[in-house]
Amino acid sequence: MSIDEELLTFPFPAPEKFEPPEEFRRLREQAPVARVTLPTGDRAWLLTRYADVRQALVDPRLSRAAAEHPESPRMGNTTPGPRTILGMDPPDHSRLRRLVMQAFTARRVEALRPRVEQLAEEQVRLVLVAPKPVDLMSCFALSLPIKVIFELLGVPYEDVDRLHAWSEVIFSLGGHTREEVQEARGNIVGYLRDLIELRRKTATDDLLSVLVHARDAGQQLSEEELLDFAMILMTVGHQSTANSLGTALFTLLQHPEQLTLLRDKPELVPGAVEELLRFNPFVFTGTQLRVATEDLVIGDVTVRAGEAVIASLGSANHDAETFEDPGRFDVTRTPNVHLSFGYGVHHCLGAQLARLEMQIGLRTLIDKVPETLRLAVPVDWLTWKTGLTARALVSLPVTW
Repeated sequence: MSIDEELLTFPFPAPEKFEPPEEFRRLREQAPVARVTLPTGDRAWLLTRYADVRQALVDPRLSRAAAEHPESPRMGNTTPGPRTILGMDPPDHSRLRRLVMQAFTARRVEALRPRVEQLAEEQVRLVLVAPKPVDLMSCFALSLPIKVIFELLGVPYEDVDRLHAWSEVIFSLGGHTREEVQEARGNIVGYLRDLIELRRKTATDDLLSVLVHARDAGQQLSEEELLDFAMILMTVGHQSTANSLGTALFTLLQHPEQLTLLRDKPELVPGAVEELLRFNPFVFTGTQLRVATEDLVIGDVTVRAGEAVIASLGSANHDAETFEDPGRFDVTRTPNVHLSFGYGVHHCLGAQLARLEMQIGLRTLIDKVPETLRLAVPVDWLTWKTGLTARALVSLPVTW
C-alpha cells in the first residue's frame, strides 16, 4: 500500500497496543523522508530511518534557533523558547551547556548515587505500605525523579503539585490554548524568579545557586537565560525520567520472563535500562523541530531553506537496518546504539542522571517488592496521556 503524503498528519495516532505506530514502519520502507501536516496545520519533513535521523541531529544546517522564530513552522502551542538551551545553536548553546555541565559530569552524577538510593528506598517503603492496588506512577515513577531534580536545584518539595501541573500544560500539544500555555510558563518563571532572589540573599550548595553565581559574578548568562534555563532543568528534568520510568515498569510487567531474569541477575539492570529506552521511546513526536537554514539533501529529498524537519527518535530506534528484530524486547540486547537521548550538540544534558535514576529505581523496586507483582487491572483499562509531546501513563495500578 503506497503512502499519500498529503494525508499524513503527525503525530500519528497511538495504536491500541503499546507499540510504535504502524506508519513508522511503512515510512521507513517506502518514504523515509516524508511530508507531514502538524497539529498547527504547518508542514514538516519527517525522518524515520536511523541513519537519516542521526545525521540530521548533527547537521548544523538544521537549526534549533531558526525553529524558534515566530514565523517558523510549529508542532503545537508551545516551544522551549529562544533563550533556552533547547532553542539555541552554538555558540550560545555551547556557552550555556558549559555552565551546567559541571553539575552533570559522570563523577558528580555518580556522587549522587547514595542519595538517589536512599530516596528510592524511601519510595519503595511507601509502595509496600500503601493500600492495594498501588499506583506506581504517582507513588514511585513520578515521585522519585521529582525529589531528585528538586533537591538538585534546591526547589522545595511542598511546591511539587502546582509545579508539575504547570509543566504538564507547557508540554501539551493540544488541549490547552496558547494563552493557557503562556500562563503556565509565566507561573513557573515567576516562581523561579522569587526563588532566585532568595538564593541571592542566602546562597546554598544547590545547582540553582551555582547558576545564580554564574549570572551575578561572571555575567556568563543573562537574567532571562537564567530563568529559562532553570525552568527547562526543573520541568524536563522530572517529566522525562518519570514518564520513562513508568513506561519501563509497565513493559517489564508485560514481559514477566524478562522481569524474572532481572530478579535473578540484577547486574543486567544497566543494559535493561538501555533496552527500555530504545523499546519505549519517551519522545513520541521525535525531537524538537529543526529548520533548514539553507537547501540540503536528505536521502533523495531536497529540503529547502525555511522548511521544518522532525527527526523521529522512536522510529529510528525500531529501524531493522540498525537493530536486529527491533520489535523484540530483550534486556540482554547488545550493542544498543539507541538515540533516545538524542545525538550531537543537543544530546540530553541529564542523560547520565536519568540512567542512574532508572537503574536505581528499577533495581530497588525489583529487589523489595514481592515476585507476585502484577498489574491490578486489564491492560486495556490503562489510560495513556494524550496531547503531550511524549507518551506517558496516567496511572499504573499494581498489586501482589
